[in-house]
Amino acid sequence: MPIAITVPRLGWSMEEGTFSAWLKQDGEVVLAGDMLFALDSDKVTQEVESLDSGILHIPEDAPKPGDKVEVGQLLGYLLAEGESVPAADARAAQSAPPPVQQSSPSAKGDKPVITPRARRVAGELGVNWTDVRGTGRGGRIREADIRAAAATQMPKGFSATRRMTAERMLASQQKTAAVTLHTTADATSLVRLRRELKAIPTYNDMLAKLAAAALRSHPALNSRWDGDDLAASSAVNIGIAVDTEAGLLVPVIRDVSALALREVAARARDLTERARSGRLSVDELRGGTFTITSLGALGIDAFTPIVNYPECAILGVGRILRQPVAVGDAIGLRDIVTLSLTFDHRALDGAPAARFLRTLTGLIESPSVALGLNGDGLL
Repeated sequence: MPIAITVPRLGWSMEEGTFSAWLKQDGEVVLAGDMLFALDSDKVTQEVESLDSGILHIPEDAPKPGDKVEVGQLLGYLLAEGESVPAADARAAQSAPPPVQQSSPSAKGDKPVITPRARRVAGELGVNWTDVRGTGRGGRIREADIRAAAATQMPKGFSATRRMTAERMLASQQKTAAVTLHTTADATSLVRLRRELKAIPTYNDMLAKLAAAALRSHPALNSRWDGDDLAASSAVNIGIAVDTEAGLLVPVIRDVSALALREVAARARDLTERARSGRLSVDELRGGTFTITSLGALGIDAFTPIVNYPECAILGVGRILRQPVAVGDAIGLRDIVTLSLTFDHRALDGAPAARFLRTLTGLIESPSVALGLNGDGLL
């Protein structure tokens, strides 16, 4: 029997999206789990995996890249060898939007089938997936079903991006044992260096490089949860929190330790601009191992950031404030910044977290070597 390929509901409030591209060719063999097509929704591009196998058939009247499509709209078919395409009236009947709802398990008590991606998301969001009705073929539970179930816990009227942020924060509160440590660092040398570099890079760029150096010495904070297992990452992938009109987004700069400061600055600038113009891909929001969030530009001295689960630590950065402090036996003016580290106490104890902050504070106070600057102050 031909298997209809329809537009999935990728978000709680999604009713339509923009068809981006087919990732397989007409007549090509598709296997379950292959990325089949791409959709633009909620200001990001998401690749959609195939839940079944077959030979792809793309009808002549299928949506073209850039066309608006509705949830449930027919895109094409997966066919068996020698199988015919359904008649037009059958196609129309199969184009109704799939429901998004919760229900009790079947009366027979059979365990529902769930895709690996949906299972992972269910674990992150604390959703009991055995209570979720799947909208995939044969009742298979998809990622969209899990997110829709999680959305029932959220207030109505949220934007899709706001819901995504709320979902992550809810998962963090439910899954982590969060503790926050606060300290201050003398950022006078950092301020001087940035002035010499003519305000490029930004303080966040410099702190990303310094944090990456500190994480190399304290790898426990550069870990991610995978279900009940904590996995240390070999690469330092730092998420930078960006305030956008649509809500908070956290694009990821990958392998920061291997990048020069100039490269970090360029990537951060590019990701920030595309986050604010709605041109980020979903992959650019995934895979972070540590997050930095700053409210200093808004005049905030200190705050308590929330761990960006499944990461296990996040650094909050306050404003840099010129203050009178003791310098030896005298009083001098120094540039002071407040750092707030929230960490998951399940992953590490307070002492290792404090040692990380001590290392980072030392790097902020003497930043040149960790930033890769030479004697001329060049990047």
